[in-house]
Amino acid sequence: MFKNYHIDGNKEMIAIGTMNIVGSFTSCYLTTGPFSRSAVNYNAGCKTAVSNIVMAIAVMMTLLFLTPLFYYTPLVVLSAIIVSAMLGLIDYQAAFHLWNIDKFDFLVCISAYVGVVFGSVEIGLVIAVLISVLRVLLYIARPRTFVLGNIPNSVVYRNVEQYPNANHIPGILILEIDAPIYFANASYLRERITRWIDEEEDRVKASGENSLQSVIIDLTTVGNIDTSGISMLEEVKKIADRRGLQLALVNPGSEVMKKLNKAKFLENIGQKWIFLTVEEAVRACNYMLHTCKADSGKDGSEGWDNV
Repeated sequence: MFKNYHIDGNKEMIAIGTMNIVGSFTSCYLTTGPFSRSAVNYNAGCKTAVSNIVMAIAVMMTLLFLTPLFYYTPLVVLSAIIVSAMLGLIDYQAAFHLWNIDKFDFLVCISAYVGVVFGSVEIGLVIAVLISVLRVLLYIARPRTFVLGNIPNSVVYRNVEQYPNANHIPGILILEIDAPIYFANASYLRERITRWIDEEEDRVKASGENSLQSVIIDLTTVGNIDTSGISMLEEVKKIADRRGLQLALVNPGSEVMKKLNKAKFLENIGQKWIFLTVEEAVRACNYMLHTCKADSGKDGSEGWDNV
């Protein structure tokens, strides 16, 4: 960190594992972690990895010939050497920086710190990794969904909460899913989309606008989908059909398209309702609204040629 070196964490773990495996054949006991030794070397003014060789020779000579001289050395003195070296590695400003930016990152930082101080380096790493994996699982299980609106005088559609000036399209609900769709979040997404539809219908009734006619789901950021996710889309399609709504998908990735095609979902929704951009989907839905207002039972997409 102080020298701005690029460290490969995997190689570090391989090195630690190799040390323990090789050391076990010679009854070697690793009393202090390599990170603390690196801190001692740095604070002692060492510049290169050759210091490890010098340190290893010094330790070997000490264990072979000088052990009786250190027999009565208080443990508090040995601890003070490690503590004094590690104090120089504590970066309070970095901790405050994490707290200001992301509270969860601060939690990972403090958990790793507590695990290393009261346990060992391995325990601290395990705690930090477990909390980080938990964060990933929570993100996958509860992905973010947004209602998109049109930025005035443009064909750009953005989150209406982030851009308050974004306009709702009358009769059209535009949603964006910001995560892969797996079995872990399929049920949540189905409930979330249904709730968005209910809230939009209530908003339309309260404002006196045109009734909701179409639901557009932007899949641009959906990198993958499994069978549970496909089943979720099929259920959303059934919900839309029961309410007389037209479902349209925007920019599904190649992997998503392959699976939707194999599952026959594209035939179910109709390939004419798969679009490259949100703007094209909005134009198609508007075309259906204006040309087939009188006959809602017919397919209003005739004459529309999408990408």
